[in-house]
Amino acid sequence: MRSEQPKMIYLKDYQAPDYLIDETHLTFELFEDHSLVHAQLVMRRNPACAAGDPGNDLPPLVLDGQQLELLALALDGQALTEADYQLSDSHLSLQPKAASFVIDSSVRIHPESNTALEGLYKSGSMFCTQCEAEGFRKITYYLDRPDVMSKFTTTLSAEQHRYPVLLSNGNPIASGPEETAAGKSVRHWATWEDPFMKPAYLFALVAGDLWCVEDSFTTMSQREVALRIYVEPENVDKCQHAMDSLKKSMRWDEETYGREYDLDIFMIVAVNDFNMGAMENKGLNIFNSSCVLAKAETATDAAHQRVEAVVAHEYFHNWSGNRVTCRDWFQLSLKEGFTVFRDAEFSADMNSRTVKRIEDVAYLRTHQFAEDAGPMAHPVRPDAFIEISNFYTLTVYEKGSEVVRMIRTLLGSEGFRKGSDLYFERHDGQAVTCDDFIKAMEDANGVDLSQFKRWYSQGGTPRLAVSEAYDAAAKRYSLTFSQSCPATPGQSEKLPFVIPVELGLLVAQGGELPLRLAGEAAASGTSRVIAICEAEQTVIFEDVAERPLPSLLRGFSAPVKLSFPYNRDQLMFLMQHDSDGFNRWEAGQQLSVQVLQELIGQHQRGEPLVMDQRLIAALRSVLDNQQLDQAMVAEMLSLPGEAFLTEISEVADVEAIHSAREFARLQLAEALYEPLWQRYQDNRDVSRSSTYIAEDQHFARRSLQNIALSYLMLSSKPEVLAACLEQFEACDNMTERLTALAVLINSPFGAEKAKALASFADFFKDNPLVMDQWFSVQAASALPGALARVQQLMQHPAFTLKNPNKVRALIGAFAGQNLVNFHQADGSGYRFLADQVITLNALNPQIASRLLAPLTRWGKYDAARQSLMKAELERILASGELSSDVFEVVSKSLA
Repeated sequence: MRSEQPKMIYLKDYQAPDYLIDETHLTFELFEDHSLVHAQLVMRRNPACAAGDPGNDLPPLVLDGQQLELLALALDGQALTEADYQLSDSHLSLQPKAASFVIDSSVRIHPESNTALEGLYKSGSMFCTQCEAEGFRKITYYLDRPDVMSKFTTTLSAEQHRYPVLLSNGNPIASGPEETAAGKSVRHWATWEDPFMKPAYLFALVAGDLWCVEDSFTTMSQREVALRIYVEPENVDKCQHAMDSLKKSMRWDEETYGREYDLDIFMIVAVNDFNMGAMENKGLNIFNSSCVLAKAETATDAAHQRVEAVVAHEYFHNWSGNRVTCRDWFQLSLKEGFTVFRDAEFSADMNSRTVKRIEDVAYLRTHQFAEDAGPMAHPVRPDAFIEISNFYTLTVYEKGSEVVRMIRTLLGSEGFRKGSDLYFERHDGQAVTCDDFIKAMEDANGVDLSQFKRWYSQGGTPRLAVSEAYDAAAKRYSLTFSQSCPATPGQSEKLPFVIPVELGLLVAQGGELPLRLAGEAAASGTSRVIAICEAEQTVIFEDVAERPLPSLLRGFSAPVKLSFPYNRDQLMFLMQHDSDGFNRWEAGQQLSVQVLQELIGQHQRGEPLVMDQRLIAALRSVLDNQQLDQAMVAEMLSLPGEAFLTEISEVADVEAIHSAREFARLQLAEALYEPLWQRYQDNRDVSRSSTYIAEDQHFARRSLQNIALSYLMLSSKPEVLAACLEQFEACDNMTERLTALAVLINSPFGAEKAKALASFADFFKDNPLVMDQWFSVQAASALPGALARVQQLMQHPAFTLKNPNKVRALIGAFAGQNLVNFHQADGSGYRFLADQVITLNALNPQIASRLLAPLTRWGKYDAARQSLMKAELERILASGELSSDVFEVVSKSLA
């Protein structure tokens, strides 16, 4: 056990830094068994703090540093001895003699043994960095905080044969051989200069034997920017999609936000070992290879779309995160929530806007709502943390994006653009807060958003209950909205939010009424946004000739749990007639939930399962609608997942949820066999006669083809098996091949399954990202014996606990997606996950803490499972000295 509890850090305790760093000059000498880092920091007293200095007294300088071996230290050119400074495991302290001074230091570090993948480390034979949030302190002694911004000049020195490519932030200014005393050159050097002030978390370095895919982009001011994607030689054929995505992103940001790129060069490097998806380091983005490498044969449609979105996200950070950055880490959503919103809008413009919204909301409601309901619940802007790495959460990113979306909904597109323009103009080159973002929106539009800011400070998912009343004689229809928000850790009571509700009113013929609110002279449009600001608020519509059916929360205009007493016939009506594509899908989801919950109850009571035929009729009409976008058809055919059904349950009955959903899928497969078979054949015929294209219409066709196949395989008919095997063996793309493999794995066809798994692994054994997908489809299989399969796969030569992608693909997929097997009543799944967390705590604390999420949600389950899950959390707590990452999650989960 750790001897003392890690320190809690509070937003209320923020203080500006005592000192600033105007210039940072770094020299890296990279060797195989160690690296040397020489740093020169040109520093001065922070004028914002200097007024409080009594006389000429200067406060001590306290630099952050971890896992560093200090070799030399000098102040203004004078070497310091151990008597001149204080050194601890986390800080270096000394006393400056003047308000301006220069610190020189040299340290030895060990990237080659850095399994935490923070700071400077090796991925395979490549040196690379990850400094967000607090990794730079593992490179050199520094003021490692986002409100200390500096101009960086970086020189790298390494063996030329092993590391011919030497990269850092900014623009290259010099390079050359490094001659030895004998006049020979086995090493070389390169110097990079970043002209823009940046915090240390945006520093980056890469050294390796890399190939480069190169292109260029002409900005709106006619500057030519060199674009380079660096990869290992075997991956050079998988970069074109990322390059195309980058150029689309650059043009979109100019056209939509007026933001132009500022350096002469923009670089992306693909790295196999990376804790996150990608990192927006200024001018040198470092990507998890899974977020940059894509071609038809090895990456699915979803992977292509993810590459496009992540490339856009990191590029957009150049302004929303780099040019304007966070004052402190509590403001993380300032850059992440805003940029997720920006990348979501970009993806919506590049693909189907409605389908993109459906995908984002489904993910939010399944995963972020669960986070809001658990022990790690926190506001979009947290008020306290132990380890900032634990707050790279769905709340900060996805809910933060929804908060920005609500601002855009309330202000309108033009008002939002005015606000963002003012924000970037006012704060360029600064480290600011969420309040500064809101202030720019207020000032640009002349509005008061002070109540709206509660979305940043109050945690939890608000509930919005809606009731209706109709006065036929007065032709008046009213909707009463009641909002509430459950208690979350540290927040027992919540004040009312501002909830923008977009809505319309449908009449019996399927048309939509023009909307005139009480007090208005005339109707205005058939879809309106109403701001719900009170705990209870009634909205009255005039000139309503018949009782309408409301279409509420169109486009999911606020991240809330909405309840309205729709019956199943009304939901079917909305599925057919609502003009809002999102709400048509939402009506289908609500209908499915009602039917599935009825089946769950039947299972729990031991009754025969009997499914409401209205769901079959509704989905038949969707299948028969040839005018509907095929991606929408696929989305509407997708039943709510087991994780979502768990999230909306008071007490989740794992077996009942799984059995009910599988029964419903089988009933749909049998009743809709003919239209599913026809849709499958039509789309597969197109696939066979055309080459792969990574565009939205083709994504849509393949998504419907594949969901049709997943239903059809439930029939176990020989012709479907033959079609599945043909798709697996003869397709030209990973989307179709992986789906065929997944449905085979979950089928009763044992011999065909084993043969397909073996041939897939043999063919792709040298492609790590494809092997990750091979691991995942097996880990997620709901067939019995999943835990034993996962344990066996951990012995596979393609698996290692040291690679985050492998851990997520196998252990993460089992614990997070295979609920019926992970939650086995004997607790074996919980013991397995706890064992992996304990092991990973020593190797990679960030990955260990993120892997814990399924155990933290013990409150959703029955008493027996709660006891088993808490016992494993207690075992982790007692397992030895825990990282602050793991300690925070476990201790909060048990509190």
